[in-house]
Amino acid sequence: MQLLAGGLVIQAADIGGLRGGDMAFAIISFLVLLALLKKFAWGPLMNKMEERENHIANEIDTAEKNRAEAEKAAREANEQLKATRQEAQQIIEDAKKAGTEQERAIIEAANEAAARIKKSAEEDIAREKEKAVEALQAQVATLSVQIATKVIEKEINAEDQEQLISEYIKEVGEEQ
Repeated sequence: MQLLAGGLVIQAADIGGLRGGDMAFAIISFLVLLALLKKFAWGPLMNKMEERENHIANEIDTAEKNRAEAEKAAREANEQLKATRQEAQQIIEDAKKAGTEQERAIIEAANEAAARIKKSAEEDIAREKEKAVEALQAQVATLSVQIATKVIEKEINAEDQEQLISEYIKEVGEEQ
């Protein structure tokens, strides 16, 4: 032990104290350990960290691309849906127009058919009327001839003549 002025005691570092050679060895060992760590641990660790960073960046880029593609697909699907709705609306409008045109054509055809039937019926009525008039004229002519024959055969007075005409009119009515 050594004593110094002022009463302080300084213990010598000889036994178990710090020695310059031990310190140099410790520093050199630490530097070698740092170099070995840098070469074998720090480099691979940093490489792994960089790989992980690149992997995460790639995953983010892929997710961003997928999101953009999904948005694009959604826009395209919406546009296609809109186009399909417009097409369906156009088909409905076309069907309505076709239905209206078909309805008009059916009504027009029915009106034409009714007009033809009416015209045909009117023609049939006119023919039947002409036949009836001709038949009536023929009967009147026949009746007139028969009356004239009877009158000539027998000269009769006015009362007998009226009675004769009445009888022939009854006979003609019974024949029909």
